[in-house]
Amino acid sequence: MSSEHGFRVPPFPFPVRLGLAAWRGVTQLGIAPPSLDEDDLVRSACRRTGLDDFGDESFRGPLGQLRDALENEAGLHLLGRAVMRSSIVRALECRLRFEALKGQHPEILERPVEAPVFITGMQRTGTTKLHRLLACAPGLRPLSAAEGLNPAPLGDLHETDRRAEQKRLAQARTAERGLRYMSPALFAIHPIEADAPEEDVFLFDVTFMSPAVDASLDVPGYSRWMRSIDQRPAYSEVYRLIQLLLWQQPGRYLGKTPHHQENLDALFDVFPDAKVIHTHRDPLKVVPSFASMMAHAGAMLASEIDPSKVGRRVADQMFKSVEHAIEARAVLPEGAVLDVQYGDLVRDPVAEMRRIHDFLSIESDAASDARMQQWIAENPQRKYGTHRYSLADFGLEEDEIRSRFKHYREHFDVPEETR
Repeated sequence: MSSEHGFRVPPFPFPVRLGLAAWRGVTQLGIAPPSLDEDDLVRSACRRTGLDDFGDESFRGPLGQLRDALENEAGLHLLGRAVMRSSIVRALECRLRFEALKGQHPEILERPVEAPVFITGMQRTGTTKLHRLLACAPGLRPLSAAEGLNPAPLGDLHETDRRAEQKRLAQARTAERGLRYMSPALFAIHPIEADAPEEDVFLFDVTFMSPAVDASLDVPGYSRWMRSIDQRPAYSEVYRLIQLLLWQQPGRYLGKTPHHQENLDALFDVFPDAKVIHTHRDPLKVVPSFASMMAHAGAMLASEIDPSKVGRRVADQMFKSVEHAIEARAVLPEGAVLDVQYGDLVRDPVAEMRRIHDFLSIESDAASDARMQQWIAENPQRKYGTHRYSLADFGLEEDEIRSRFKHYREHFDVPEETR
């Protein structure tokens, strides 16, 4: 998992490596590895929830595409199979719980999603910092990591809201501790904290049209399929999940994921009154930073990570994403999107937040300003460690990246960062 230029994904902690070796030994004796069989996955979700009605089962097509990619393209190790099995079962459980809740509470699907706010841009362009600062604003309602893992409440559907929320938060905290232990380097790059705002990408996991799988694993067939299909059905499902979230906790929805950048047309078709904040940064910094993140993420799941292949995949996906965004934005309503430069956000986050608040017609108050200042003080850069990366680590050259992203940089007036 290293490159000729010295890139290396840190190994798992020794107890984990020892446990995985023992696990492999057991499978060689005839014990089956974690199953990705569709019937088995469905039975597990039904057994865990006590429910069996999925309602519309059109999700089985995308699920089949995902399973095929995991079995035949991803090269999952045993831990990766277990993680992906758990993720799929959790998504199926969410679908079952949501279907049951809709039957008990038809008002869920009557709740409007009014003027939602979405942050997007290439990965590593300050979207996480912006998301968490903007979550301090009055009236905005972000998705938390705990809700992202389980958009539908956990436990007995008749339990009190407090007990259900405690279960959801406890599960997310367990996942957070696991990630910190298994891959502290990945946590330093993108910390997933149980009660902090998190990406909409988790909601797409429920649709099985997962940009997370597409980005973190080498699954070319799945990636081609993802980009060949109409994204509106997935965004329509996400709309309903947001209705479910707002039913649980009202507010003006605040979402964030780089995935929206390549699907702005679908996003605005489904959320016509949305406001989008589009972040920008020098691709010479962005591409290797995200390649490093995806190499670390991929190592959590797959046996072999080729840094050069990761770098090429990331560069290609980012290039296509920004070109799609430029094309889509040409026909979007005037005033629907605000551009934010990474350098401005880093230099003076308070001034940028005032500009963003004006764009969103948000009136700040003393309490929200204090929350924002507290977040800035408690979350300095490199809070969880230093992230080191270079283009050479991933077999990429400056001249190539500079040339490929020339149109993007000129279109959005993105400055080149000094070294």
